[in-house]
Amino acid sequence: MTETVVRATNVGKTYMQGAVSVEALSDVSFDVIQGDFVSLVGPSGSGKSTLLHILGALDAATTGTVEVDSVDLNGLSQSKLTNLRLNKIGFVFQAYNLVPVLSALENVEFILHLQGVGKSERRARARETLIALGLEKEIDRRPTEMSGGQQQRVAVARAIVSDPILLLADEPSANLDTQTTSELCGTLRSINQDSGMTIVTATHDPLVMGFAARRIDLKDGEVVKDVRV
Repeated sequence: MTETVVRATNVGKTYMQGAVSVEALSDVSFDVIQGDFVSLVGPSGSGKSTLLHILGALDAATTGTVEVDSVDLNGLSQSKLTNLRLNKIGFVFQAYNLVPVLSALENVEFILHLQGVGKSERRARARETLIALGLEKEIDRRPTEMSGGQQQRVAVARAIVSDPILLLADEPSANLDTQTTSELCGTLRSINQDSGMTIVTATHDPLVMGFAARRIDLKDGEVVKDVRV
């Protein structure tokens, strides 16, 4: 039986902008099974990034429920949410979010350090992951010494080094050219196919969409299409 990694049920999200209530998501429901590669698709303002952040426990739904690895996120304490993000979810952000004073190796190691992995083991795992992503020459370089594509691949290495059950990528191609985007998406697809890691991206880039196995279209905060491609 295929395991359900993410289950969203009737998810809604409402923000207050001054005295005005803004509905970012409305009655969103779907499951993501283990090994899936899903793109959340839609124009700016469609709710895709908001939804991704809720799936990753970076934000909370106003209504409905989200389960990650059969754990209901509703009502979890901040410490338990932090623990879930640290140990079960990898994140790739459009701004890379690398620590500028750390080398590529140290950036990737950092997650393992937070998990309490010993120095020699975490260094070996970080090095192995960087080499696997074609970053052997960048191991000792700091982010300012790398191209945008190299920084984004370091961010991917950091996200997958601890072997999370779920990898979330928010507009991963936003700052990349077409060739670099294609290379990055090929890397994500290889990770998905080789390790079976479940991946969910939020994107409006057709190139990124083309690498996913499933596409969920959002418009005005609602799911309007959910198809395998």
